[in-house]
Amino acid sequence: MANFSKSHVPQFAVDVYQNEYLPEGSGEVDAIVTVTATGGGTVGSAVAAAQPYAPGRGPSAAVAVMVDCSGSMDYPQTKMRNAREATAAAVDTVRDGVHFAVVGGTHVAEEVYPGGGRLAVADATTREQAKQALRRLSAGGGTAIGAWLRLADRLLSSADVSIRHGILLTDGRNEHESPEDLRAALDACAGRFTCDARGVGTDWEVKEVTGIASALLGSADIVADPAGLVSDFTRMMEAAMGKEVADVALRLWTPAGATVRFVKQVAPTVEDLTGRRTEAPPRAGDYPTGSWGDESRDYHVRVAVPPAAVGREMLAARVSLVAPRQDGSVHALGAQGLVRAVWTDDLAASTAISPQVAHYTGQAELARAIQQGLELRKAGDVDGATAKLGRAVQLAGASGNADTAKLLAKVVDVVDAATGTVRLKTKVEEAAEKTLETRSTKTVRVKK
Repeated sequence: MANFSKSHVPQFAVDVYQNEYLPEGSGEVDAIVTVTATGGGTVGSAVAAAQPYAPGRGPSAAVAVMVDCSGSMDYPQTKMRNAREATAAAVDTVRDGVHFAVVGGTHVAEEVYPGGGRLAVADATTREQAKQALRRLSAGGGTAIGAWLRLADRLLSSADVSIRHGILLTDGRNEHESPEDLRAALDACAGRFTCDARGVGTDWEVKEVTGIASALLGSADIVADPAGLVSDFTRMMEAAMGKEVADVALRLWTPAGATVRFVKQVAPTVEDLTGRRTEAPPRAGDYPTGSWGDESRDYHVRVAVPPAAVGREMLAARVSLVAPRQDGSVHALGAQGLVRAVWTDDLAASTAISPQVAHYTGQAELARAIQQGLELRKAGDVDGATAKLGRAVQLAGASGNADTAKLLAKVVDVVDAATGTVRLKTKVEEAAEKTLETRSTKTVRVKK
């Protein structure tokens, strides 16, 4: 991990939303932790991309674009052309001074540009060379995504930079290596670079694409029409260019006797971080959040505390943010929030639910209901699918998640959104179903 000047690091703020009042004998505290980074993330703009890299303007970074070149990318033939154009647009968005490479993926991984096991440094010349190399890309062969990721990791790790990021495009299932091979590759790459994953068309596996993004703390989405790849790749690369600090971890300190039940990111998407904890003695654990620019995210934290008598108060958890130094130590990013527990016999106080906690509990249930409903639909369980997707419609409407409500309406006929009364559509476009499944974890922010 390379050091970078203080001017590159955004200012972090932590806000905690909770009802700290518990009834006597109760011992579970819920809180929504909002983390906001400001003052960084400005280097991803088109203006910045056109300017030469200079120390103090942005952190050192490396990006690798992995393009599916398997045989299915020729059906239709426009798909490969769209992928070449999208990758060229992404290369154009890389700002001067950033290290970059393009990988062609089939049942093996090949260096498309610059080759020789190295990265190019972006400027007008190397961008043009990369685009010339992309014209030679053709479709043929199988799909082994783990191999693509391992090559990207080798290339990205060859540069002494602060930010390492990948963009991966696939149009098919990972048929030329075992699920265990892909899992092993993801485990090897986790914490070494972040990666956005995209499925183009409708013949790919949602769980594979979302699993890659989840393991590597990036975004996942569908580009059902290959014509949309250029704008999507441009947006992804702009976002990558806007990252200012990597490997940020949410650190939770708890007092003796308290236990962290779970830590989940709940906005902009639902992502369970509980199992990714690394111990940070004494009595603290770090939960990885990836790279940050100018942005805000919400986390749901649940802590079990020893039950106490009325009138007692305790600090249930202290939340802070840390990032690694080059020497392997970590430094605090200067923001913290407190999760409290106060025992009371005031029934109104102890039974009130924090609006933020209630909202995101509903959003997490919404994601589960969609995923379970679609699984039941595929299995032919009409009644089960109808019940789950009806509940999803009800939750989407109640929480104001209009985008998800629109996607659900392409899979079910909504009779009454308020009660969750729906009928399964007899014919559903594959793209509509895949889009709903892929975007099921996207949430809307709670209104503060």
